[in-house]
Amino acid sequence: MTAGPLNPQIDTSKPHPARVYDWLLGGKDNYPVDQTVGEKLPPEARANAARNRAFMHRASAWLAHRDVDQFLDVGTGIPTSPNLHQIVQAITPTARIVYADNDPIVLRHAEALLVSSPEGATDYIHADVRKPELILERARELLDFDRPIALSLIALMHFLPDDQDPYGITRTLVDALPSGSYLVLSHGTADQHPELRAETEAAYEKGAIALRMRTRSEVEPFFDGLDLIAPGLVPAAEWYQEEPAPENERSGFYVGVARLK
Repeated sequence: MTAGPLNPQIDTSKPHPARVYDWLLGGKDNYPVDQTVGEKLPPEARANAARNRAFMHRASAWLAHRDVDQFLDVGTGIPTSPNLHQIVQAITPTARIVYADNDPIVLRHAEALLVSSPEGATDYIHADVRKPELILERARELLDFDRPIALSLIALMHFLPDDQDPYGITRTLVDALPSGSYLVLSHGTADQHPELRAETEAAYEKGAIALRMRTRSEVEPFFDGLDLIAPGLVPAAEWYQEEPAPENERSGFYVGVARLK
């Protein structure tokens, strides 16, 4: 399953957020232009990316343990093991996961994303989050929209400036989900690293990557009308359930999990 060009060209002359994030996580699927952006970021950026990734693991596992067996992961990024389907299907082998991203390099790795457990299923949509209706249309081919679905928006919406309506896009995706579904979201912020804000913004601006870090009060509207699961909207290292508490460190991400009524 794909949406968009079947063989889009990878532009190695311009950095891409997914490839910069791959570099921050220690991956190898990035190019010098992406590395240049990453190297200009504060050293804390790598630790923040790792804490954000760990949140995704904890939240996905928690939902799977609560019988959520359908996931729509938009802005999935370059596969980094364990990926969402590996976390979820280790708990619920029959789970179904649909990934979506717009970076051609992620499309090249789609085969890795599609290695499902024999009992479950995974699929990939090559599409941009700014076309949420298209993502939903294609996701319906694998997911049952009459049963709960977990919508995962991890480290994505801070790459959409206000004029691209990130709140409206999120609402379009959420409104398509049935009652009992969940929104899992993480969003970049400088609230706990105010001294690093200018350096971070300058690095992305030099790479011509739009970045709109938001305060806690600006992230809250993404969850309007939803029931936030305790501990609520918190820095990445503070969100956990049954697991031992992560080390409480400053974070460059706000995170939250919320249930649709």
